[in-house]
Amino acid sequence: MDNRELLQRSLQSVWHPCTQMKAHETLPLIPIRRGEGVWLEDFDGNRYLDAISSWWVNLFGHNNPRIKNAIKNQLDQLEHVILAGFTHEPVVELSERLSALSGLGHCFFASDGASATEIALKMSFHYWRNQGRENKNQFISLQNGYHGETIGALSVTDVALFKDTYATLLRTSVQMPSPDWRLAEPGESSESYAQRCAQMLEDYVAAHHEDIAALIIEPLVQCAAGMAMHHPVYLTRARQICSQYEVHLIADEIAVGFARTGTLFACEQGRVTPDFMCLSKGISGGYLPLSVTLTSDAIYQAFYDDRVTRGFLHSHSYTGNALACSAALATLDIFAEEQVLEKNRIKAAYLNEGLQAFSELPIRHLRQTGMIWAFDVETSAPDFPRDFYRNALEQGLLLRPIGNTVYFMPPYVITEAEIDQLLGKTRQLLEVYA
Repeated sequence: MDNRELLQRSLQSVWHPCTQMKAHETLPLIPIRRGEGVWLEDFDGNRYLDAISSWWVNLFGHNNPRIKNAIKNQLDQLEHVILAGFTHEPVVELSERLSALSGLGHCFFASDGASATEIALKMSFHYWRNQGRENKNQFISLQNGYHGETIGALSVTDVALFKDTYATLLRTSVQMPSPDWRLAEPGESSESYAQRCAQMLEDYVAAHHEDIAALIIEPLVQCAAGMAMHHPVYLTRARQICSQYEVHLIADEIAVGFARTGTLFACEQGRVTPDFMCLSKGISGGYLPLSVTLTSDAIYQAFYDDRVTRGFLHSHSYTGNALACSAALATLDIFAEEQVLEKNRIKAAYLNEGLQAFSELPIRHLRQTGMIWAFDVETSAPDFPRDFYRNALEQGLLLRPIGNTVYFMPPYVITEAEIDQLLGKTRQLLEVYA
């Protein structure tokens, strides 16, 4: 089989995500044969440096032997069992370890990030209902935030491209000013701007807290907003405000969890324990679909009752899948045993040093949080995202700009030599816009 044959079969049978399919008349799909480390290889032997971790999921490289072997070993024991009325060792151990790492209690499992968001929203609403406070049923989120594309998740998302078409299906929510430091006034520090946004949040919550169930935020980095980064003081203040006015804090760490921001969880940098934490993407190292919503023991206890209707009756067929849990456990083992955070700091410093050569390029707002880098390209070219993506592929790079924002979110196994390739080729791609 070659690239062309698989490409045609895919176009004839697969509806690809986040895609206007007609675009593939002029922008061909890339059929991938195998992966190794940070590299993807097509059927003609062309290689692409996966600088975005295949949509932010891959932590430790493609074809990672440790995660792969964990899945193989689990296959010899149990592939899946219904989690209603049954349990198994991988899901119990994973729940215990996530609880210990996060400071939260029970874990509710699903298969994707949007489902984790749905679960948190429903749990928050149902908690207040069980408490006899049914009026607390409204949600607030941040401007330009993204939390998924199922109906509930999309209701608290603020990205017009995804949301406007389905507006009549969605529940109304209110968006607070984003602490994205690019929006600060000239001369205003990122911390001062975050404090100003937090004050606007408090003003609104103080006036409406009797009706608000929860605030949902992406800690430190709003990824789909073009890697919008904010000072951790906003998290600290958000936690204080939510506690004071009896509003749940939902931390959407689906994209930023598992060391993307420099700590295992982004909330750590604001010294915050949320009421709910949503995890997915990197939780399985990028190997199998898995998500989890963690919550506090106080919220769990509000559902613990003789009456079935007070229980949380949400379900997914593959909840707590044993194979996915085994991949997640192997991922946590790597964090625990291989000094990942320390190694990432060294790699981040190396990449930051290399980015100094970008100072004369037509970019602005060069920014970094942990293992996430981004900059905004100064161009009015209407097809910039598509053209840059296409040109990057020709250079052997997988980069998918968000609007005019180019970002790097590579697997943690990237080497200094591979960083040099990433920076050198990206620089060449940007020089045409000078």
